Amino acid sequence: MKEECLQKFKEIFGESGEIKSYFAPGRVNLIGEHTDYNGGFVMPGAIDSVVMAEVRPNGTNKVMCYAMNQKDRVEFDVDDPVGPTTTWARYIYGVVREMKLRGVDVKGFNTAFYGGVPFGAGMSSSAALESCFALAINDLFGENKVSTLDMALVGQATEHKYVGVNCGIMDQFASVHGKKNHLIKLDCRSMEYEYLPFNPEGYKVVLIDSMVKHELASSAYNKRRESCENVLQAIKSAYPSKKIELLRDANW
Repeated sequence: MKEECLQKFKEIFGESGEIKSYFAPGRVNLIGEHTDYNGGFVMPGAIDSVVMAEVRPNGTNKVMCYAMNQKDRVEFDVDDPVGPTTTWARYIYGVVREMKLRGVDVKGFNTAFYGGVPFGAGMSSSAALESCFALAINDLFGENKVSTLDMALVGQATEHKYVGVNCGIMDQFASVHGKKNHLIKLDCRSMEYEYLPFNPEGYKVVLIDSMVKHELASSAYNKRRESCENVLQAIKSAYPSKKIELLRDANW
């Protein structure tokens, strides 16, 4: 994948200047569906399918992107308050904007990227895309001062503010914290986590692409979260003396 990505970058943008490679994985989750935004526990792990990007600063305020899967090119200004309308480009735009809000002086860059995580298959291709560019921007313009947790939060904020998916933190957290042969036990309320060794002998975790694609922003995802929030408000109204900030807190 790296050679194809580098070749396409040179074809689109030329060879002058240093080109750097970045990647971030998709994820699988073994325990805890729709529990992250309710403050519960999840147990995801990174997979060996990644989003890979070749990136080079271009000395302007323009971000010029080529998406190899879509065979599509989009550019935008880092200071544009509106951003591109193309869905895939809004993920990169959102990361740029959110990294700027965290004090990173993001400048223009050229990029060609390839998504090896199946799109719409429930393996968090969008989180992998967000994490890949958060890592790249942090390295190229931020002196790697933004923490891995903050980069996960950058991805989550991108979903909320620029794409319209009210997701929890699990996908982005797993993408930036993934570790080979380990799962992550994550407390989504405190953000405390630990790695759990996972290299079973005689067993395999098999991921099956059903070929049924879904767009989370237009699917039942946001409605399911809204339902959880309605339940939370009902409980808070029924038990005003209880300190309940998240659905997880209703544990008596």
